[in-house]
Amino acid sequence: MKYLDQLQRTIELKKTPKRIVSLVPSQTELLVDLGLEFFIVGVTKFCVHPSDLRQKTNVVGGTKKVNYDKIIALHPDIILCNKEENTKDMISELESIAPVHISDIYNIEDALELINMYGKLFSVEEKSAIITQNIVSAKNDFSKYTENRPKLKVAYFIWKDPWMVAAQETFIDEMISLNGFENYFENLKRYPEIDIEALDDSLDAVLLSSEPFPFNESHVASLAQKLKNTKIIVVDGEYFSWYGSRLQNAFDYFKKLHQDL
Repeated sequence: MKYLDQLQRTIELKKTPKRIVSLVPSQTELLVDLGLEFFIVGVTKFCVHPSDLRQKTNVVGGTKKVNYDKIIALHPDIILCNKEENTKDMISELESIAPVHISDIYNIEDALELINMYGKLFSVEEKSAIITQNIVSAKNDFSKYTENRPKLKVAYFIWKDPWMVAAQETFIDEMISLNGFENYFENLKRYPEIDIEALDDSLDAVLLSSEPFPFNESHVASLAQKLKNTKIIVVDGEYFSWYGSRLQNAFDYFKKLHQDL
């Protein structure tokens, strides 16, 4: 059987994969929600949903560095990666162990495509269809919710020292747009470093992500001294950057966020 991944690479499999190594946290959660938890034999230390999964299976490393010997010993049928989360060198090495399926996500359509790809890849089409339908329904409902709300200009911070933000060509930027917000850094791409002192009064709100940097209320207080007329809030980074089945609940979270802003 031949399948395409999201880089249009051909993946050849003799049968439906039953031993899965997942090196992307959001994709690991998606596998569980597709009913495939029993088939997951390896995950990263960042695969925190569900919370007990790392105790049930094998932790093979992080998203940028793994223990290849551990993965070899697991005899995986397939290894799931992501273009942004995992490195080229890692993927090249992993391809000598088992077929590697790579995701590449920039928007909701990409996310839905990946969910449907997994449905076919792991013979769980009915479950993947339910998840995608739930996401589309929630997204459409949220679009109506945001129709008449003010279009706030926001900056979404992912890191401190150096200060880094999410700009164009990221899934986070897609979620900012779906919220009806305008990205303050729409003229930049990916995850640029920025000068915090250069922010001006046109900025309505600063969103400090809970991941990958663990922003908290102390950072809110510190920034508030610099940006006295700007709303500053810590947001759940998983709902902005996890593009799997978590999207089913993301739009309810965004409604609460709008109320806070």
